[in-house]
Amino acid sequence: MITVAVDAMGGDNAPSEIVAGAVAAVTKKSEIQVLLVGKEEVVRSELKKHSYRPEQIEVVHASEVIDTEEPPVNAIRRKKDSSIVVGMNLVKQNKADAFVSAGSSGAILVGGQVIVGRIKGVERPPLAPLIPTEKGVSLLIDCGANVDARPSHLVQFARMGSIYMEHVVGIKNPRVAIVNIGAEEEKGNALVKETFPLLKACTDINFIGSIEAREIPHGGADVIVSEAFVGNVILKLYEGVGATLIHMIKAGMMNGGLKTKLGALLVKPALKETLKSFDASEYGGAPLLGLNGLVVKTHGNSKATEVCNSIIQCVTFKEQDINGKIRESLLKEKNTGENA
Repeated sequence: MITVAVDAMGGDNAPSEIVAGAVAAVTKKSEIQVLLVGKEEVVRSELKKHSYRPEQIEVVHASEVIDTEEPPVNAIRRKKDSSIVVGMNLVKQNKADAFVSAGSSGAILVGGQVIVGRIKGVERPPLAPLIPTEKGVSLLIDCGANVDARPSHLVQFARMGSIYMEHVVGIKNPRVAIVNIGAEEEKGNALVKETFPLLKACTDINFIGSIEAREIPHGGADVIVSEAFVGNVILKLYEGVGATLIHMIKAGMMNGGLKTKLGALLVKPALKETLKSFDASEYGGAPLLGLNGLVVKTHGNSKATEVCNSIIQCVTFKEQDINGKIRESLLKEKNTGENA
């Protein structure tokens, strides 16, 4: 069994959508056990609305909730019985294999490093969501954890991202690219210019050079490396444009004449499948890579589908021992550096 602690109180749609997502996950996967962390009375009240195998869901009481506007460091220190702190401690104590939350991003980032802790040798843990592309999915790393990253951080992001894409997504020898304003090696800001030759020198990744933002939706690379400010702008614009296009396509088909509506009915099944593939919620949340345990951050407005997929993605992460592979990569890097 893979045990996943889930923050039942985090996010705009908690606890109803979180509980619904947890129930959907255990219904789909018999090997998952979910620990719903939150105010017991509230969580149990939501659970009564669903049918599920009781041995797969357990409620862990946490009396406090960290709000998104609270300073993250203070919140983690003061609210020891919050759903985020209690959930992360379950991972730290090996009572859970992973923790999933749609709650405060800042508190999750701080708690991940302070409570769960970094793998020895990891300089900065990055947030790494899968984003839909024309060719499938790409990993955007980092999208929000480290806005003042250094070149050595980006090199580690590239290595961890490659491991994730190969062993979780199943892409052999994934293509790694750094976000830039042009394809030429001499282009970019100081961080990109300094990082580019370091990535080029890495023999354990398939570095293909720079990638411009417009090439990302086409699947120009499997691992897209950036510092968090740029990564977060890409992610938010990506989601906004995607949602707008879907809305406009649906409106255009329904607002036309009879021929347009008949045509819409004919293409609806294929269009629905295509639009679904570009829905970010289908790919789960963003793992905070490089920690001693798995922490996954989902969108604050997550619905049951995204929560369910975020829980399920923890299974592959655990089965493939991603943390163990990251440790091996860091050890190999260290030994190479010492022998150089």
